[in-house]
Amino acid sequence: MNQYSPTVDVHAHVLLPEVDALVAGLPGHAEAGQLDARRNGPAALAVNGPMVGERIPRLTDPAVRLAAMDAQGVDIQLVSPSPSHYHYWADEETAEKFHRLANEATAAHCSAAPARLHGLGLVPMQHPEMAVRALEHALDQGLLGVEISSHAPGRRELSDPAYEPFWARAEESGAILFLHPFGCTLGDRLDHWYLSNTVGQPAENAVALSHLIFSGVLDRHPGLKLLAAHGGGYLPTHIGRADHAWRVRPDAQDCAHAPSSYLKRLHFDSLVHDPYVLRELIRVAGADRVLLGSDFPFDMGTEDPLGALRAARLPEADFDAVRGGNATALLRLRKD
Repeated sequence: MNQYSPTVDVHAHVLLPEVDALVAGLPGHAEAGQLDARRNGPAALAVNGPMVGERIPRLTDPAVRLAAMDAQGVDIQLVSPSPSHYHYWADEETAEKFHRLANEATAAHCSAAPARLHGLGLVPMQHPEMAVRALEHALDQGLLGVEISSHAPGRRELSDPAYEPFWARAEESGAILFLHPFGCTLGDRLDHWYLSNTVGQPAENAVALSHLIFSGVLDRHPGLKLLAAHGGGYLPTHIGRADHAWRVRPDAQDCAHAPSSYLKRLHFDSLVHDPYVLRELIRVAGADRVLLGSDFPFDMGTEDPLGALRAARLPEADFDAVRGGNATALLRLRKD
């Protein structure tokens, strides 16, 4: 590891068989799986099973993970549970059990190489009154924060006032909040050609971030350390339309400043699959707000995150910032 400038991947996942075993067969689990199957469509499901199966060792075995990181030239990963572990269908008792188990299992995985693996936990966003307690539990395990989806069942958006205590505690504690959608509310319109992911994920990112911006959440909690997966989806490259609405529409003015200004308060991973889109993300958000991300080890990620970053032909200072400098600061990693 380069002691002065580690390469840090902030978008990497772990699979937790303990969580799957805990929820298997519980009321609501089968229904959630059926909904996910409908949203993805049969062709996608036929691909997903073998794809995940081939990657199980990298998702569960720290030694295999570290060897893969070495091959990629990655020194440090920020490891988050697979979004398939959200289980936002769960009742309060089940949610209490599985989020604690997920936090503890993620911390145990990372403890195999504490200098190279740092973790994020989970919180039951379907039960806002439990979110602060779940965040505290994650931090108590030595995790750096938690991973959240773009919304919770019942159309509970991230702008819901019920989340205010959660945002306040996350801000106060300095916890990392990794916004990573799972599923898409556009439903069966996207059940062909893997549109549930290729269109659905960036759409969900854009909607969730827009709720946080337009509702004033980021005005009330300017110190939130919020990291958006997939480069923030469609929002950063189409932020001009949001700014225009804010200027001309009274119903779009619940935030204090133009929406584009909030991009410089957020953080984004670099996983946009296009060097020109990455350059635009850096232009609108700032080179200090973009962090290297690979979606390790899934097929919709990149096997060569550094190669993808080099393809953007950034100035050297910007390249080094995205490669690891920004993550070192955000995650408060030691440089020695």
